[in-house]
Amino acid sequence: MSAILSADDLNDFISPGVACIKPVESLPQNQPNQENPYEVTTEDKVQPENLPPAQISLTDCLACSGCVTSAEAVLISLQSHAEVLNTLDAHPEIRLGSNENGTVVEDSGQRADDGRIFVASVSPQVRASLAATYGISEKEANHIIHQFLSGPHGLRAGGKNGSGFTWVVDTNNLREAVLALTVDEVSESLASNTTGDRSTAPKRPILSSACPGWICYAEKTHPFILPHLSRLKSPQALAGTLLKTAISKSLGVPASRIWHLAIMPCFDKKLEASREELTDAAWNKASSNESTPVRDVDCVITSRELLSLASSRDISLPALSTKSLPSSFRTPFPDPTLDAFLSTKNVLSKQTTTAGTSGGYLYSVLLSFQARSPGSQIVTQRGRNADVVEYTLVSPAGESILKAARYYGFRNIQNLVRKLKPARVSRLPGAKTIAQGGRRQPMSRNGAAAGPSIDYAYVEVMACPGGCTNGGGQIRIEDAREISIQNGAPEASEGSKPTPYEQRSWLARVDEAYYSANSDIEMDDSAGESSTSSSVESEDRVHQTLQHWSAITDIPLSKLAYTTYREVESDVGKPSAPNDTTRVVELAGKIGGGW
Repeated sequence: MSAILSADDLNDFISPGVACIKPVESLPQNQPNQENPYEVTTEDKVQPENLPPAQISLTDCLACSGCVTSAEAVLISLQSHAEVLNTLDAHPEIRLGSNENGTVVEDSGQRADDGRIFVASVSPQVRASLAATYGISEKEANHIIHQFLSGPHGLRAGGKNGSGFTWVVDTNNLREAVLALTVDEVSESLASNTTGDRSTAPKRPILSSACPGWICYAEKTHPFILPHLSRLKSPQALAGTLLKTAISKSLGVPASRIWHLAIMPCFDKKLEASREELTDAAWNKASSNESTPVRDVDCVITSRELLSLASSRDISLPALSTKSLPSSFRTPFPDPTLDAFLSTKNVLSKQTTTAGTSGGYLYSVLLSFQARSPGSQIVTQRGRNADVVEYTLVSPAGESILKAARYYGFRNIQNLVRKLKPARVSRLPGAKTIAQGGRRQPMSRNGAAAGPSIDYAYVEVMACPGGCTNGGGQIRIEDAREISIQNGAPEASEGSKPTPYEQRSWLARVDEAYYSANSDIEMDDSAGESSTSSSVESEDRVHQTLQHWSAITDIPLSKLAYTTYREVESDVGKPSAPNDTTRVVELAGKIGGGW
């Protein structure tokens, strides 16, 4: 577990549960004593039990609803900056070269040993956090990350094998794919609702599923939410699937020898990487139940852990070059079409205050439907606080075309969940169905409850107040102050606790760096064309790339880009097969207050 994570960081409005069932289940059973049962054993004869410590993995924690959201990250032992260094030292890097056929493996003998191809994906919120910390632009922060992960003065300069990351991709490009597919999902849901046809799309309102803390909360506490969740993978998960499938198919390297690191703003992204649904079992036809599943994302570290990773190798991030790596250090992606898709600085959906700090899922849906309705306008109405915003797409005639909303933070999410909660049916004969909020529930034609009363088509849900730039793994103002003091320019006295105003100012500084990415875009000819094209044309271009990916891997897009969710039930408080000790305790409690 990373040393930078402590109980003080767990502040996402949901208290941990009162019990964790995994350690109890993992305790070894006491072997029956073979000695004379009638012999009195004194205390000095009792041999102490050397019980092995209970091992708790993140996958185990996902099967228990004893605690939720980032509290589960405390149990993480393998996803940390230390694991990154251990993996780089344990496995030599598989060297790649180029010939007339493109990118190839230079030494075929490395396929049989412990060699690995190291790849990484970085979110824009991480770059914004780094830019705010060092007072540089988002583009310069991006270059520093590439220099650190792939350059000659970064990770490759040390370690046992001098290994580094062959490809470092921007999750913005994968997000564009998710945005285009989200529009398709919402369109399909609206069409099926109008025609009455059965559809595989989620129920209205469709709720975004890119936030793992929100997904974990829904799966464990409110299973009635699951039919509303978007089936699409997050950009992090989609990046892992694309990198492992495309590289494995193009270079003939098994997916197990491709090691994918994701650098994210949130500890809960480690939860997502540990999901059983996000392994090669979902897309690898040759995968069997007997083999160990290969994760699409092998390790997730946060922005703060990126600083710890550099510190562990005695590397100063601000000392690295803020310019892009020379072309000699860039290895083209094995597939030219995917190489163009991954290497282009995407500008299809700009980072604006209207789009928000979490990727602009809702805003992309609104823009797409607005493009289909010339002359329509987007009307915004703020809710009870800044993290609740409602949007209505209004036609020139003043009619509502589409309604959507944004809910950030668990306090607001709980209000949304209450609105979606199924109606409570009274047991009294002839009684009317009453909604959970106390209002009379509307009835459908067949006499059944009509379902949720809210009429949103899509809701963007994120666990963190303020969005993903305020993720729990982002660099804190205390960390930034310490770095400033080390550089000889202290902004405040060391050890002083920041005020709420300073916290808000720091978050605004990170948001400013996030939004400034639009002014730092480097475009080639194709990117310049895409910036002036309509959203519909941009979606078509993304769809063509996705279909190409599906064709070269011979895997349906439904397996590559979509996932599933399931209800997670806890055994806490439920009756189980009682043993002798349990029966004795139960009996003692029933007899006159115990013995």
